[in-house]
Amino acid sequence: MKHQGLDHIAIVVKDTDEALKTWHHGMGLPLLHSEVVNGGSIRLTHLDLGNTHLQLVQPLTPDHPLQTWLKENGSGLHHFCLKVENVSDTKMAAPFPCIGEPHQGIQGKRAIFIDKKATNNTQVELTGK
Repeated sequence: MKHQGLDHIAIVVKDTDEALKTWHHGMGLPLLHSEVVNGGSIRLTHLDLGNTHLQLVQPLTPDHPLQTWLKENGSGLHHFCLKVENVSDTKMAAPFPCIGEPHQGIQGKRAIFIDKKATNNTQVELTGK
């Protein structure tokens, strides 16, 4: 699989505004953008880490799968994401299984997750056009 580097590291949070008190106000990470995607079900907020982004992921609907994840794990590190040229092409050519179909990412990008069984139980996302 050909990738173009690290796109972001994602932390799942219960409340973006509360998380910003730590990451933006407390640690001084510049806020880049925040967007509600996937039919209003999730808020993705990006902060600048210098050479990559920190993504705050807040599920907004009670039935979103990340609500269960939050109940089981609390807020914290969820996945890292690699940049690829084209998500659909990468899925078709990948030597490992991806989960589902590409979904909407931030700023018009698309994304898909690799099956954790193929990555030693590490959650990896791919993003691109």
